[in-house]
Amino acid sequence: MIEKNEFKDDLLNWFHENKRQMPWRETNNPYYIWLSEVMLQQTQVNTVRPYYNAFIDRFPTIQELSNAKEEDVLKYWEGLGYYSRVRNFHEAVKEVQNEYNGIVPDNPDEFKKLKGVGPYTNAAVMSIVYNHPIPAVDGNVLRVWSRLTCNQQDIALPKTKKDFEEELQPFVKTESGDFNQAMMELGATICTPKKTLCIMCPVQNHCLAFAKEQVSELPVKKKKVKKKTIEYSVLYITNNDGEILVRQRDTKLLNGMWEFPMFDAEDSIHTIEEELEAVIDVQQEPMFTTKHIFTHMTWNMKIYRAYTQKNNFEHPYKWIKKDDKDSLSFSTSMTKIFNKVNE
Repeated sequence: MIEKNEFKDDLLNWFHENKRQMPWRETNNPYYIWLSEVMLQQTQVNTVRPYYNAFIDRFPTIQELSNAKEEDVLKYWEGLGYYSRVRNFHEAVKEVQNEYNGIVPDNPDEFKKLKGVGPYTNAAVMSIVYNHPIPAVDGNVLRVWSRLTCNQQDIALPKTKKDFEEELQPFVKTESGDFNQAMMELGATICTPKKTLCIMCPVQNHCLAFAKEQVSELPVKKKKVKKKTIEYSVLYITNNDGEILVRQRDTKLLNGMWEFPMFDAEDSIHTIEEELEAVIDVQQEPMFTTKHIFTHMTWNMKIYRAYTQKNNFEHPYKWIKKDDKDSLSFSTSMTKIFNKVNE
């Protein structure tokens, strides 16, 4: 068993001396800290930094974000991916503005009712901002605690997370925000998935997996289901005015984002011609191929140059000039295609 007080002291002393400098650690503003936690979900710190700074420069208050149009908000998220995060955050901020007078609730039971606020976000924000004694258990903490306790439970199972939260509860009775951040920091910088820096670990003498030489065997995690791969044809269609045809997605994935017309590679070009009621002249060979990898699937895309007469196509299609591209929200994959075509 880990000796609670000694372990916590060793961990917090290390954290206070070695924690990385991050803009969201330099503020007590609950809106900013909440935003950082949303951005950091499934995204690395170095990727988040510039997005975080740009976002709060553009939307410095809850009121300004709540009044913003979704299209504008999506533009400042473009490239971060997992766009449902920002849509939920935007809706939750509107609720805070309307129901809580623009003040983030300091009651965990109220905060977790907001759209998109799950158990981890609730624990992280409520502990860091208001010091509520709630353990924040993310992937880093699951890995760290598995090794520290030499626990063989599968961390992909909800029961394991619940068990770990109960085991960590005594450690967050005081200094909960610092403790939660310290555990996450340890997992991000020392107790990493591979090439673990045990020699530099401030709590090495508390680690049962280290003592048993089982660090590399933990945590236990069931194998992921093989990702689905989809083959797409993407049409970069221009008209006689040099404009580009784009359309707005209405599917769950990347909903509301703009894209170049794309369809299943097994479908005929007549699919989109029938939809647009137009004749499209498509180059026989693709200009290039590219792929985009999501957590659950991979898109393999062949990009074709195409041409059609200018018609006033109805929504979700529209013509744009090259210079107008940045006024719309495009996914990372579509931006990559645009940049390559226009090299």
